[in-house]
Order: sequence, then structure tokens, then C-alpha cells
Amino acid sequence: MSTLGKDLLQSLGEALAHAKGEGDAIVHSPLDPREVRKQAGLKQAQMAPLMGMSLSGYRKWEQGKRSMSGPAATLLRVIEKEPEAVKRALNH
Repeated sequence: MSTLGKDLLQSLGEALAHAKGEGDAIVHSPLDPREVRKQAGLKQAQMAPLMGMSLSGYRKWEQGKRSMSGPAATLLRVIEKEPEAVKRALNH
């Protein structure tokens, strides 16, 4: 069996175990995008491009009208800890 096939089978096994409440799960506490933005000293118009979002989409996210994906939550955590690193990476 290929490496991809083995990885897929392992992933499916882990997903099944998680669904049964077994195995390790990584749980992150939710972040408030508004609080992270304010802590970083940014306006919504500055934060939206850092998140790769339109301003209207970002506003909906802060208002709870749009759900946060896993990658977006991870980026938000990076911005919370190192906003300047994200700005440098994106040349803002």
C-alpha cells in the first residue's frame, strides 16, 4: 500500500476514534477576533487584509455572523502573539 493510502487509513481511524470519544483531541479555547484586533492596535480595515478577508467579511466575523475556520483561528492566534511578524510576512 502507498504512503498516501496508509496516511488516509490512519486519519480515518483517528477520526473514528474521535467520534467515539476515544484518543487524544486538541482543543483550543475560542478567540474573540475583536479583542485580538484591539490588542494588536489595529482597525478593522487593517486587520481584514492580514486575515486575507474583505472588510465586510471580517466585520461579519467579529459580529459572529460568519464562522471561523481552523486555519483562520490559527492565523488569529499568530496575530495575537506576533502581529508584527504577520505584517512583515505579508509586507504590510
